[in-house]
Amino acid sequence: MNESRERIRREREREKNTYTSPRLALRRVLLLAEGRQFREAAAIVSRLGPGVLQTVAADLPIDLLVEALPHSAHLIETLLNRLISLEVLPRPELQCEAVAWRLVGLLGVDQSSGLRARTAKLANALAQYTPDARDTVDARRRQLDAAVQGLGTHGLTADSSGALISLHIAMKNELQRHVDVYKQALHKLEELSPVTLHSDPASSSHQRLLSLSHADVERRLIDNKSLLTAVDKPALRQLPTLVAQLAARVESDKAVLACVGQIKRTDPTLDLSDTRPVAGVLMSYSRGCAAVLGLMAEGGEPAAPRSQADSASDGYHSDSDDSQQQPDRSALVSQYEAMWAMAAEEVLPALAALEPLQATPHLKYKIVFSVVVLSFRAVISLRDRRVSEAAAVLGAAVLGAAGAGGAVGAAGAAGAAGAGFVSAATRLLRTTAHTYPLGDAERTVINQVVGTLREFPCVAACGALRALAGACCRAAWPLALHAPPLRIDTDFTPVVLDPRRHVRLSGSSQRSDIIKSFVCPALLDGARCVFRAVVLT
Repeated sequence: MNESRERIRREREREKNTYTSPRLALRRVLLLAEGRQFREAAAIVSRLGPGVLQTVAADLPIDLLVEALPHSAHLIETLLNRLISLEVLPRPELQCEAVAWRLVGLLGVDQSSGLRARTAKLANALAQYTPDARDTVDARRRQLDAAVQGLGTHGLTADSSGALISLHIAMKNELQRHVDVYKQALHKLEELSPVTLHSDPASSSHQRLLSLSHADVERRLIDNKSLLTAVDKPALRQLPTLVAQLAARVESDKAVLACVGQIKRTDPTLDLSDTRPVAGVLMSYSRGCAAVLGLMAEGGEPAAPRSQADSASDGYHSDSDDSQQQPDRSALVSQYEAMWAMAAEEVLPALAALEPLQATPHLKYKIVFSVVVLSFRAVISLRDRRVSEAAAVLGAAVLGAAGAGGAVGAAGAAGAAGAGFVSAATRLLRTTAHTYPLGDAERTVINQVVGTLREFPCVAACGALRALAGACCRAAWPLALHAPPLRIDTDFTPVVLDPRRHVRLSGSSQRSDIIKSFVCPALLDGARCVFRAVVLT
């Protein structure tokens, strides 16, 4: 037995001494990586000395390891952590951005607990190795979300009469009105008196103007008033608004194509066929960014294994001993169902009774849908803002800054402190969820809806709609504070009804499964649909 132990010890000692040469160490790591023996390669990396490690890191083809993710996650994470422990600055360039985008692409498609567990430590090591990685991913997520939101700005617009029509048709009608008015104005200028049209420039001097008679002033007033009447038409004032809308649409489409271009550069294998909705691609990568940000904030391996239904956390998580403090999920779902019942029984009839909306009967469904979606966005923004304000007051932001300064120990402590603070702040907000003032969120929702429907001022005075905004925010607030949060399904691209995720609105066509519009979004608990989306077919 002693001889066996001694032999094993000698073999291990010989293996340690074997990789004093960077060339041999790199060759061995590459051979193991090519054979997909990534854990064995990680074991070698973990035993390399500082000088050999830095040389191997500089020459290691990281792009091959990026392609092998998530299988190579342990090897890349081990390499990053070893380099972090050396506290050498500047650190070798290891294509950290490519690693981050590969994780985003993977987690955007698959957010199962298994994949999250395999990539959690790598995401955290990436955030420590490159402190700017978190901000970069967050900026990309915001860019993707803005691009998706811009896709929805190409709907109908109101013309001068208040009717909802295509923007191109509205601009054509408006320009035609301009042409007609300008022709009338030119004709009016031709009819003006010769005194006005062909006067000597000297007659416009200050001294000459002061010598005009009553009849001259009266004639000048009539000429100018008739010309002003010809060109100052209220109907002509819409063109700047239409031009601004057109410019906004151009910018939104440019943002969409820019995001798609960035995605294609990071993932050349991406399928962008003519029939695939671009919004689905953008939202997939946005979910991936949110998942990577959540893993970076978690500080390594999740505190407790998560089921697939619990895999939609966006970084706001609780400790394992916090699970008993979570509100009953069924109660949260029931509150969401009650909100929809209020919308169906009270708000839709109230909107239908508004005379200006009767010319566009489907607009009331879009209004209700917008209120629900905007309420979730408003409360999530409020949650993040309140946590950030508390962090600034208590100095948590200072800890985060220390982590970016270069001291590895301080960085690890700051990251852990920041994640713990977010978790504690969210737990505290959860205890007051049913009484927390949500007036700011409600006003934000109403202002956005009213601002979008300026041509329908009756919407601003609809009490039932304001009550719905309050009920939506009150239902969305505890859902956003849950760990992991329950979220609404933002994939509004399906065109065919799926009985597992959609239910027809009462009064919809029963003979067709083509979705005409969404009325209330689905509620998701992880990957599981707990409230089916209400759609109009």
